[in-house]
Amino acid sequence: MTDQPLLKPYALHDLLLPNRVVMAPMTRSRADNPENAATDLHAAYYAQRATAGLLVTEGSPVSPQGVGYINVPGLHSAAQVAGWRGVTEAVHRADGRIFAQLWHVGALSHPDLQPGGVLPVAPSAINPEDRCFTHRGHTPTVRPRALGTDEVVETVDQFRRAAANAVLAGFDGVEVHGANGYLFSQFFARSMNRRTDRYGGSIENRARFLLEVVDAIATEIPAHRVGVRLNPALHRLGGVLVDEETLPLFEYVVRELDSRGLAYLHLLEPINPTEGLPLPARSIAEHFRPLWSGPLISATDHTRAGGNRLVAAGTADLVAFGRAFIANPDLVARFRTGAPLTVPERATFYSGGARGYTDYPTLGEDGGLVTVAGDDAVGSRYSEARAQMRTTWST
Repeated sequence: MTDQPLLKPYALHDLLLPNRVVMAPMTRSRADNPENAATDLHAAYYAQRATAGLLVTEGSPVSPQGVGYINVPGLHSAAQVAGWRGVTEAVHRADGRIFAQLWHVGALSHPDLQPGGVLPVAPSAINPEDRCFTHRGHTPTVRPRALGTDEVVETVDQFRRAAANAVLAGFDGVEVHGANGYLFSQFFARSMNRRTDRYGGSIENRARFLLEVVDAIATEIPAHRVGVRLNPALHRLGGVLVDEETLPLFEYVVRELDSRGLAYLHLLEPINPTEGLPLPARSIAEHFRPLWSGPLISATDHTRAGGNRLVAAGTADLVAFGRAFIANPDLVARFRTGAPLTVPERATFYSGGARGYTDYPTLGEDGGLVTVAGDDAVGSRYSEARAQMRTTWST
């Protein structure tokens, strides 16, 4: 099982990855403290999974205004920087590499989560008609307040400052969360963006906010340590709808990002392939591959076998796995040996505490729990040691 494309080393520009397996960003709602800072529990969780070629953290809000879920660790205060520093130090001691995902949910927030109970902000005052995870549970969204032009500029600077905080916290790089119906998606979509200033109307204007954020971040972190996550196939996410300009917009965005020499482009495939963006290619990654000359990560419900095929075909350079990493901290070793995968407990995804977070054992600890059938369930025990050393930050 060792001759797998997923397990081959990869040079992410100047950062050497021991394999092509990426831990996808996943909200876990464990920062249940007044500062909404990462804790020792977060440090243990990420260090357990440090055998991934690259870890990408859960979304970390760039400002109090950007929060859209309870108990998520931010990256906009000194306490939050200190909390994340404990995480990066633990990951680096375990010989891992970790990027911080920078996040702003826009209209998908709620007054319950906003400072002073004010309205959330968005490109335009349009209710996404979705739900927000507050202390009252999944709460219906409200009609947000439209950002003024000067406030968009200030939000760009919030991302820049969060990137500077990521450097202080010891991260190896950052990923801009431009997907899943959140603020950047809202700017992209005509269904949520009715602006008449330089951030609305044409494709170029609706893409401007993301490109300005990426350029601002690159003043704090070398561009080759900045990744971007996009979901071109988004469908009814936070009021964001596909229309005839969706594909041209994302093609424009990808071409513009490609000219900036970024760390990678992280693309999500549709959860339901029968919905979303009609494509001439078989997949999102296959369609956008010719437009992108740098490293490409493909995400959404991949298996070990499927991921190996993607890398072997050159459709993606790295493959991101989400739920599989929740219940299998030793996922890379299980891929290497063909061992079965533990099934995650959905009830503990956002429940807080160690249960369902840091208590999933490796095969070497318990010989396997409930396993999933299919091409990833072949069965063997874990006995793997890390061999690759993390490279140092280089500009």
